[in-house]
Amino acid sequence: MFADQDNVDVKLAEISAVDIATKTVTSTDGGTWTGDALVLAAGSQPNFFGTPGAAEHSFPLYSLDNATNLRSRILGLLEHVDRNPKLIERGALNFVIVGGGPTGVEVAGALADMVNVTVPAEYHSFDAGDARIYLLDHGDAVLKPFSDKAHAYVAKVLTDRKVQLRLSTGVEEVGSGHARFSDGTVIPTRCVIWGGGISAATLAANCGLAQGRGGRIDAQPDLTYAGTPGVYVIGDIANITGADGEILPQLGSVALQSGKAAADNILAEFAGKPRKPFAYRDKGIMAMIGRGAAVAEVGKNHHEVHGQLAHMAWMGVHASLMTGTRDKIEAVIDWSWDRFTKTGGPHVLDRGDAAEIDWEDDPAVTSLGTSVTSA
Repeated sequence: MFADQDNVDVKLAEISAVDIATKTVTSTDGGTWTGDALVLAAGSQPNFFGTPGAAEHSFPLYSLDNATNLRSRILGLLEHVDRNPKLIERGALNFVIVGGGPTGVEVAGALADMVNVTVPAEYHSFDAGDARIYLLDHGDAVLKPFSDKAHAYVAKVLTDRKVQLRLSTGVEEVGSGHARFSDGTVIPTRCVIWGGGISAATLAANCGLAQGRGGRIDAQPDLTYAGTPGVYVIGDIANITGADGEILPQLGSVALQSGKAAADNILAEFAGKPRKPFAYRDKGIMAMIGRGAAVAEVGKNHHEVHGQLAHMAWMGVHASLMTGTRDKIEAVIDWSWDRFTKTGGPHVLDRGDAAEIDWEDDPAVTSLGTSVTSA
């Protein structure tokens, strides 16, 4: 990204402390860096809301590392079942997804495609129809920010693809081999996927700045922190207010636009010019549901599109956000391959520990036997 920028020096480090007064950051290995401007853009981390066992036993999906872990767990489960199909009775093909936002819905759709299309084509020792996918959300609809029409479309697509929607339902406990729902249902599972929300990265608490909603740092209209010129907060670590006075959602478009606006204000400050308030340009929202299915509300007025056209719009927008022509071309080729073939790509277990499972380590599953209990 910065190969042609001689004035950019990239350091890989974990920042443990920030001195706002001197605009100095300190890394865990003792390194320090001081600048004329400081931008806090550390992002977010999963918020488990104190759910017992969730941090230890679920798979969040908010980073590349998270995605690698999850892929290895899913591939590991398929390989375990391929060798011993009786493990299906112990929940090996039960997938529980917590959170009906874009992350949860997209994961549910991708898993449904895998179970309905890819697995039957690649595994022949067991019946992929025995797999169960549960999508839970506390609300009365998934993808809550979308329209009622979109809610109905998404629900139909997911249920047609054999995803079980559990609305007005949360998770009360996650074990190594089970998940307990708020309605009393207990599901044997070795794969609980957490899309239930985020909070600010831990660094937000180590800056000496007051934290607002979600543990995030409240930004001024010009994206600086109150009373600290030259210190900017952007992206998921920040509470940024929109034109309507409401805090903007933690979206990639907000992060990208706030990053550019902060850079413009830093340059203006160095040139002795006034900083400008951040004006977010709402380009709409979209979510992928699976092969050939997506919802999109495009533009400021959120013109609604469903199905193949929305799917194409999703691919176009996400490709445009990538850096480098090669990355964009490779992404489009990969998406097209997934769309028109039954194969799921190479089976690479990047994280062997995520694929390793002790099938005897959860007393709750032993007490359940092979059944699912419900209140």
